[in-house]
Amino acid sequence: MSDFIVAITTCPIEVAQNLARVLVEAKVCACVNIIPSVKSIYHWKGEIVTDNEALLVMKTKADLASSLEEVIKRIHPYEVPEYVVLRVEKGAKDYLDWITETTKSV
Repeated sequence: MSDFIVAITTCPIEVAQNLARVLVEAKVCACVNIIPSVKSIYHWKGEIVTDNEALLVMKTKADLASSLEEVIKRIHPYEVPEYVVLRVEKGAKDYLDWITETTKSV
């Protein structure tokens, strides 16, 4: 099992930078990339909704996945925020070491 994950969430474009900053400051992510504009089409409360959102790609340690989810749920403006985790199968050792050094210890 991998020690590292990439997690994703979407959010309103206007809150993406603040959300990313909070996650990095809380040390639950080493880095958050913001893809500033994605079009999302989804079911919500019996309707099909189309929104322009930002996509956040978050890099962290696997043992921080629950802490990351908690922070997202606490500060995210959506009633049901997206939170999907992908395991890192392989990565550059220096980069993975940097993730370890810049996130909190569990």
